[in-house]
Order: sequence, then structure tokens, then C-alpha cells
Amino acid sequence: MSAKPQPHQGRRRTRRLIAAAAGVATVGALFAALPAAAGETKSKKPGGYQKPSRYQDVQLLSFNDLHGNLEPPAGSSGRVTEVQEDGTTKTIDAGGVEYLATHLRQARKGNNYSITAAGGDMVGASPLISGLFHDEPTIEALNQLDLDVTSVGNHEFDEGAKELARLQNGGCHPKDGCYNDGETFEGANFPYLAANVLGEKTGKPILKPYWVWKQNGVKVGFIGVTLEDTPGIVSAEGVKGLKFKDEVETINKYAKLLEKQGVKSVVALIHEGGFPASTAYNYDCDSPGAGAGISGPIVDIAKNITPKVDALVTGHTHTAYACTINDPSGKPRTVTSAASFGRLYTDTTLTYDRWTGDIARTAVDSANHVVTRDVAKAADMTELIKKWNTLAAPIGNRAIGHISADIPSTGTESPLGDLIADAQLAHGKELDPETDLALMNPGGIRTGLTYAAKGAEGDGVVTYAEGFAVQPFANTVNLQDFTGAQLIKVLQEQVTGVNTAAPKVLQVSSGLTYTLDLTKTGAERVVADSVKLNGAAIDPAATYRVATNSFLAGGGDGFTTLGQGTNDLVGSDDLTALEKYLTANSSATNPISPPAANRITVVQ
Repeated sequence: MSAKPQPHQGRRRTRRLIAAAAGVATVGALFAALPAAAGETKSKKPGGYQKPSRYQDVQLLSFNDLHGNLEPPAGSSGRVTEVQEDGTTKTIDAGGVEYLATHLRQARKGNNYSITAAGGDMVGASPLISGLFHDEPTIEALNQLDLDVTSVGNHEFDEGAKELARLQNGGCHPKDGCYNDGETFEGANFPYLAANVLGEKTGKPILKPYWVWKQNGVKVGFIGVTLEDTPGIVSAEGVKGLKFKDEVETINKYAKLLEKQGVKSVVALIHEGGFPASTAYNYDCDSPGAGAGISGPIVDIAKNITPKVDALVTGHTHTAYACTINDPSGKPRTVTSAASFGRLYTDTTLTYDRWTGDIARTAVDSANHVVTRDVAKAADMTELIKKWNTLAAPIGNRAIGHISADIPSTGTESPLGDLIADAQLAHGKELDPETDLALMNPGGIRTGLTYAAKGAEGDGVVTYAEGFAVQPFANTVNLQDFTGAQLIKVLQEQVTGVNTAAPKVLQVSSGLTYTLDLTKTGAERVVADSVKLNGAAIDPAATYRVATNSFLAGGGDGFTTLGQGTNDLVGSDDLTALEKYLTANSSATNPISPPAANRITVVQ
């Protein structure tokens, strides 16, 4: 079904743009990059009206992958790296919607032609303050941020298409009902765009495929898509009844349609991204040459999207870049991403040519900016956070364990990955004492555990809210039987098939060891005779009882062999398994220490 028009949009826009009545600022310094005719069309009309100049700067503010991080993210998830003039780097604390709102509102000042857009994954895999309430708090925050438009991301499908439609259109949750004393949830007053997500029965986009921003004769179209491989990284239930089409074909189709409607300035919002050569947010990925400093899926996508599209706002990879990648005609085109969790926003200047209705691409300028925490908090966001935290506090503040130091989630094998795998193995043994090992997908671990207290709980205390932030998907712990040969194949699938270019290394429980040789290629990266369980080589003909989460048990993340297990048994959800493990194995006087992360020997 198509999304209904958003009735609040026009009224909110009018309030923001009411100041844009009489004159329009000239482009100024950008004229140097434009034709000589720039500015020559100014004329006075009776009554003092000044005809708009030929060129009009349009400000495009954008961000992506917020994932419901209303409060400042903790640990490394709440920092960005900045490269200095002398080549050294420093880290800066960043993020939190109280600060994001202030930064965006300051950036908009004096810009009557300003659009705010997002590249998907606004919700999903969210901290407790949002996830506990099916991300209604985040939609409220985005409404107050004056977000104009966003594409869907893969995480918008975590709870299925019906729930996504509810976030767009409003209404109380079908099972949990209404929050805030029964007040009906109003939904998003900005459009979610899903041009390449079709209903299997209808063959039509489940939400709007595009949206057009208009102001005083200036028209900019937005086409929104998510990555075609969404079904491979979302639970099967979340994408049931949906088809995901090719990103390039879809964008080209709607760019042509927009042109027929007289809209020649087009921005694509794409929930797919790339990997810059540096983790610094201000790295110049064009310094070795246009687009030479970035790799990953977005490069081929950008090279094949029609030149009718003037800029790409991307996401998904949680990286930061503001690059140019040549379009099919060989002309440079801006491609941006603002990392994740609200730590950055991108400010792009699009210079609109009123004579042609198109963007003068030679004048496009784009840069990422840090959402620093040294500005005043936005009072309305502080109030929103307080409201939802009050509702979440009785659940979120409960202590579930104690740690002696930070337990990070970073690295090929992470300490937290080992801990979660051990917790799932322990839960598996409760269900069936014959359980041999556990495997955990790295993408299901959303953040690390920090020793420093986030609230009043005290240092080293792990609260339910912190555990929820680590594992927010409500996957169950599933047991299945596999042969030893299948188990070896699972490990090989980490570095082959869809995972060849970007390996997805599973986190393993205590007792499972092997060597991963990244100097080799294909399946040989997993050294087969090195795979051992409790010191004994894996027997290809033997049967092993394996614990995974329900996402992996369904063959997610390209692990098709994990979808072929037998003798299934479904246990509790994964967060409950982690909670039980922490409670049983730690106390205030005997906290749990970070695992050594030495089960996988990595050769690079």
C-alpha cells in the first residue's frame, strides 16, 4: 500500500520558511564557479519586489544511521576521530539529540532554502529508551528535529512492514498499546521513502518512492532506497511479503519520472555505503583523486546512477565521508555519509539554476560537521528524553551484572563477542546438556559494555538498559545439530560467498579454536585442520549441537548452512541469556573480567 500524504508537512514547512518572503540572497563566492550570466537577471518590479536571481543556494543537511540514539552514545560509539593539520589525530565526544538539534538549528539560521534529509536506519537496534517503546520516542524526536524526508534502511524492517507503516502513519502498537497515558502515537510527519521495496502481491512500493521539496519556484526531488540485500541481513519475518529491487535501476527509473514531471534537481537517499581509507570524519577521500579514497558497494552504485541525479546521501556502513565519484558521463558527483548515532551531520550546498531547473554541479560543496557536546542542549529534546526515561527507568535501571573493566565489541574477535557466545553456550546447556558450542554474528552486537557508570548505578554495574543496547533484537537462542563437515563450511562462509569482500567473522564460545589466515583467498582462509573443539580436531562425520540466535539459525548474514540444521530447539531470547550469564558469574565483589579474545588466531 502507498503511504498517505502527511497532513502536518505543509503547516510545519510554512512556519520554518515564513521568513523567506521578499529577497533572496545571491550566491556570493560560488559565482566564481558559475557561468558569467550569474546575477544578471535581477530586476525591480512595481511595489518593490525583487525578482529572484538566477542561482539560488539550497542547503541540504543530512545524517544517517541514528538507530534511536537519543542520549549521547557511550564509549567509542560516542566519539569521532579528527585528523589535524600536522597529520596527528584526536578524538571528540559527539552525539545525542539534545546537541544534534542545537547544531541543526544553528546551521539553518539565515538559510531560508534549507532541507533536512536522512539516509535510513533512523530506528532499529536502538537503546532501551527508544527500543522498549518500538521506537516511538525516536520518531517524536525526528519530528521535533524538523526532518523533511528519509529513506528506509534495513533496520526499519526489524519488526516488519506493518510496524514500519505504523511508524509512518501513526496509531498505537497492536500488542503493547498506547504509551503516555494512552495518548495515540501520531506517526512521522516526514515521509519515509521506499522506492525499491515492493509488496509481493501488489508489485508496488510499500511507501512513497519519491518526494519533492518546493520553495519559491525551487524544486528538489528525493528518491529513497535501501540496500537490495536487506533480506540477507534482516530476519525472514521482518521482510515477509516484500521484494527488494536493484538500487541503481530503481533510482534511474524514478529520476526519469521526476524529469517528466518537471523536476530536474534530484537527490538520492541510499541506505548503502562505502569504506573510506581513513576513519577520520574530515579525511579528504578525494585527495588521491576523485573517489580514489573510498571503496565498497556505494562506488559501483554511484558510477551507474544516471547523471540526472545530482547528489547521493548514503549510509549503512556507519562511516564518514564527503567524496566525489564520477557519474556515468564522467562528471564528478557528491557522495556523503555522516557516520552513525547522530555524531555527525553533513552540510551540502546545492546551487539551483532557475533557468534550467537543475543543480549547477560545479558549485556543489559538502562537508561533515561534528555534533559536539559543547553547545547548549535543546530544551525540547531534554524534555522528550526525560519523559521516555521516566517510563523506562523501572526496567532499565535494574542491575544484571558487574564487570571489572570495559568489554569492547571491536576487533575481528571481540571480548564482548566471546562473552555473548559463552552466555549462549551456557543457556544452550541449560536446554540440552549435550550442547557443544555457540556462534554469534558480529552485527548483532551493537555496542560495548563500559565500566564507567552511565547513571547512578555505580562504576562496573551493568544495567538492563546497557544490556539492551548491546542486544536489542529480541532474537531467541536456538539449538541445532550439524555435522563436523557442515561446521567447517559455516566457518568458511565467513569469508566466501556474499562475505568474500567484507568477511563476517562469527564470535565463538570457549573451547572452539581455529586459525583464520587472511593472506589466503576464498575458503582456504579458514585453516581446516586448525579447527578444534576443546583441543580435539573437528570430526567431519560427527554430530555437534550448536547454539546460535534465531537470525543465524535462519541462514542470515550469508550463513546458508546454518539454515540447514536439524533437531531444532528454541530457548529464551538472547538478552535473557546474557542477563542470566552475567548474574550467575559476577557480583559487586567479584566482577567478570573481559575475555582475552584469543580463540581465533588471525594471520594478516
